[in-house]
Amino acid sequence: MSESSSVQKVEADYTAHASSAMPEAAEKTVAGNTVDVAAHGIAGKEIDFTPEQAARVRRKIDWVLMPLMCTMYMMQFADKTTLGQAVPLGLFAGTHINQNQFNWLGTIFYLFFLAFEWPQNLALQRFPIAKWMSINIFVWAVALLCHAAATSFGGLFACRVFLGICEGAITPGFLIVTSMFYTRQEQSQRVGYWFLMNGAAIILLGLVSYGFLHTHTHKFMPWQWLMIFTGVITLVVSVVFWFAFPDSPHTAWFLTPEERIIAVERIKVNQSGVENKTFKRNQFIECLKDPKTYLFFFMSAISNVTNSLSNQRQIIVSGFGFNPIQTTLIGCVDGVVEIIVIFCTVTSATYWKQGRSYSGILAYIVAIFGSILVNALSSHHRVGLLFAYWISITSIAPFVVILAWSAAVTAGHTKRITMNAIVMIGYAVGNSAGPQYWKKVYQPRNHVPWAILSACWAATAVLMLITRIYLSQENKKRDSEPYDGSHDEVYITETKEDGSKEEVRVDKAFLDLTDIENREFRYVL
Repeated sequence: MSESSSVQKVEADYTAHASSAMPEAAEKTVAGNTVDVAAHGIAGKEIDFTPEQAARVRRKIDWVLMPLMCTMYMMQFADKTTLGQAVPLGLFAGTHINQNQFNWLGTIFYLFFLAFEWPQNLALQRFPIAKWMSINIFVWAVALLCHAAATSFGGLFACRVFLGICEGAITPGFLIVTSMFYTRQEQSQRVGYWFLMNGAAIILLGLVSYGFLHTHTHKFMPWQWLMIFTGVITLVVSVVFWFAFPDSPHTAWFLTPEERIIAVERIKVNQSGVENKTFKRNQFIECLKDPKTYLFFFMSAISNVTNSLSNQRQIIVSGFGFNPIQTTLIGCVDGVVEIIVIFCTVTSATYWKQGRSYSGILAYIVAIFGSILVNALSSHHRVGLLFAYWISITSIAPFVVILAWSAAVTAGHTKRITMNAIVMIGYAVGNSAGPQYWKKVYQPRNHVPWAILSACWAATAVLMLITRIYLSQENKKRDSEPYDGSHDEVYITETKEDGSKEEVRVDKAFLDLTDIENREFRYVL
């Protein structure tokens, strides 16, 4: 079914349900700051557009948002994994650190990410999203450039602190923007597009690192050139982001006034609005009481205990018996594998009807098979070990599904930013713990770490299935309830151009209701 026909079906079902329901609700007027910001631009207006116009607007959004988001996410991932890529370029010798200190540099990044995740999400609600992310990207770039001047564990420690603080704005900000511009049907695929740029970053770092391996400069090592290279690119991206990235559909510079209205109307089917700049305490509390919040938290935390695999990849592959140059070039293949598995998984999650959880579980099954092979194969079969390692990279894809899924089943702007924060806190908790089990004593085969990876992937797959069952039961419960018309006749007072006041009706989709308050909301599975 096409996107336009899907939207029309939902709206038709909604209308039919409403017309056969309870008596008409009493009219009420609410304060303008309690409703979605989009309501002020479209409330009381008759909107009439064709599926072709909606598709054209979506294409314009894609052509602007996707290149910017993909480029930024590629540099974000490149920047935080540059440390691992720097190992074969002489990082340990240049900074006099050991394996244990290297592991702590990975942990400290996520500890500060964890500490600042909630303040970052509050700032994303309070300030213009694009501008706040741009500031964080700029600070991030400066901190990355400072890595090149670090000559000790303490210097690297300080740089990683600032990277951890700033990263907390990027993924939550992207999730909010994706939910502003795209329908729930489209969100998994779009999140997948910018997330698969992690693979592109690995390819970029692999090729650049290979080049820097052949540099010979006085008192400036190859790993330092890598930091300078990635830092400069990120600095440029931050400037472009400031001027080109939109804060929301109703202020998007690349859309005409008519197209902005279509962009907002297009996502009405989400029943979650665009944004609201007012922090609502009741939505915050509701999120903390909602069982699915903790399901997504634990999925995020447990799945990201295994994310340390990305920072250890150079050490793992060298442990199979490959030299530094081979290890660096092989890293490019890692990126290709990530792109393929993420694309396949999010495409499956998008087009497999109610198949988000099943797509993630299937990817975990493949990853567990790969990790078992890594532990079972003999050290003499280094090519077999390498292919088994690549199979295990499939584990990166389900987290993309988890991110998009958590956003798609949460409505109410304050509740959504709270959910994003909690999911990303889980992400930080998992990533903080992850580096600590890659002990020197387990090298070169790392049997214990690979067993931990398998257990975490299996546990997350079970949680995904439990979440699906829970949300499915909630949908069935709502299907059996009588229609709730209490939000059908809600008005806000708008000031006209001549200064007079008028009462305009606000569609339920733009009342900034939570998924629990809006009983017409249905959870995607």
